Amino acid sequence: MSVDTLEHKEVGTHHDADGSWDGASRPFKASYGKLMMWYFLLSDAFTFSGFLIAYGALRMSSPSWPVPDFVFSTFPFGGHNMPLVFVTVMTFILLASSFTMVRAVQEGHQENQRGVTFWMVLTVIGGLGFLGCQAWEWNNLIIEENVSYHTNPFGTHVESGTYLAGDDHGINAGDTFEPGDSYLVHKHDGEWHNLKYEVTDGPEAGTIKEQAFGPRAFGALFFCITGFHGFHVFSGVVFLIIILVNVMSGLYEKRRNGYEMVEKIGLYWHFVDLVWVFVFLVFYLL
Repeated sequence: MSVDTLEHKEVGTHHDADGSWDGASRPFKASYGKLMMWYFLLSDAFTFSGFLIAYGALRMSSPSWPVPDFVFSTFPFGGHNMPLVFVTVMTFILLASSFTMVRAVQEGHQENQRGVTFWMVLTVIGGLGFLGCQAWEWNNLIIEENVSYHTNPFGTHVESGTYLAGDDHGINAGDTFEPGDSYLVHKHDGEWHNLKYEVTDGPEAGTIKEQAFGPRAFGALFFCITGFHGFHVFSGVVFLIIILVNVMSGLYEKRRNGYEMVEKIGLYWHFVDLVWVFVFLVFYLL
């Protein structure tokens, strides 16, 4: 068999008019850089999947779990009893930044340096806004509600009962509760104050008990998973700023490749937004 015949049997190769070999064709018509980004995002998706599966397994094995509407009901500047309003604002900011990233990529395909700069600046602002919201949420849970990786004052009752005494947070002596009702164990002057109650139903009726802390795994899982995602957002903002500086300097305009670097960071940013949708679903809605 001739050498020419062997050459033409090579899969994915092609030749120039002068017969010289030009290498293999691009898989899926994607550049090496974009292909490597997809590999990274795939591996990162497995990591987040492992975290969320672990969260589901621990939550399903616990007899009680904090109710998101009760835990995440505060809002900046003194807002209370506003279930999931603040985290909805956070989600809107992040998803809006995904839209501005799409517009930056589109302007890059048109080789419009000014348009890419404008939309990337808005994307950076959106990322910083989300990080600021997450910092406030963490501060509120840690400082105001005393949640930590090993202590969780939020819980749900596993039995019905009647409070024997009241407190300064809306509970009065004689108030009753049913299984599944939410509660928060408060801390005053550095000491925990667990309210006592009398069980009113079941085999332990008449027994005097104290409110127990919620499942210990809640705080550890929340701070680990949302912190891991927040680290991705922070990293994305840093890369966005670096690439934005390069865009403004005209570096990518000289390459005339449709601002491919902007498209690659766009893939990462959309992945971060998509992961947040699942985190939002698992922690705040279910």
